Amino acid sequence: MKFKTKGLILRQQNIGERDKLVWVLTESHGILRAFVRGAKNIKSPKAAGTGLLSYAALTVFEGRESYSIDEAEALEQFIGLHRDVADMSLAQYFCELCLHLCPTGQEAGDQLRLALNSLYMLSHKKRPALQIKICFEMRLIALSGYLPDLVMCAECGVYEAPEMVFVPHTGKLHCASCAEKHGIQGVRLPIAAVTALRHTVYADAAKLFSFELKEELLAPLSYASERYVAYMTQKDYPTLQFYKALL
Repeated sequence: MKFKTKGLILRQQNIGERDKLVWVLTESHGILRAFVRGAKNIKSPKAAGTGLLSYAALTVFEGRESYSIDEAEALEQFIGLHRDVADMSLAQYFCELCLHLCPTGQEAGDQLRLALNSLYMLSHKKRPALQIKICFEMRLIALSGYLPDLVMCAECGVYEAPEMVFVPHTGKLHCASCAEKHGIQGVRLPIAAVTALRHTVYADAAKLFSFELKEELLAPLSYASERYVAYMTQKDYPTLQFYKALL
């Protein structure tokens, strides 16, 4: 059985001298692991479309126990990412998150669009890298069923306070007064950063990256989002550690 879909290559592994195995995030089938015959030959028409971080139109053959890609036409390759080691490492962190969180065997159009938009923004430096990272982490984790409760203080119900505390292992907000009163530990964020955090999970997808935040607030917000992802998934990500080491 053959079907056509579009997908983003998240990971690749060489198989012998000519072939490779790829993990691809598709809009129709989520994460697929597929063989690509002859793709290591640079003259192969499938080489460009099945390279790491390539977004391609694919023709996929579904066998009894495996998939194989028969045709691959590259639509976007995010060339800008290959010119910056830090950006490339952040992109690979995005891929690692997708491999862990995106579904298999079901539609993943929202996740694919998020990944493509994030890679485009990063490749063309449309927003600061940390802002793109925060948006990607929080929106992907929300799409995966781990929506944090950022509406109000979990204790007193106040919507805004000059400073609030985000608790990564619960995904809840507390105003600074309640956090101090009840001994609640978390990431302390000024209200501007809290507003940005709310935007990452509640805003329309088309407006996800549209906020502006002072540079000095991006680092604590980035720490809050990555810790939330780590707690919810119970996993540490080597690609994230490599990215942070580069910084």
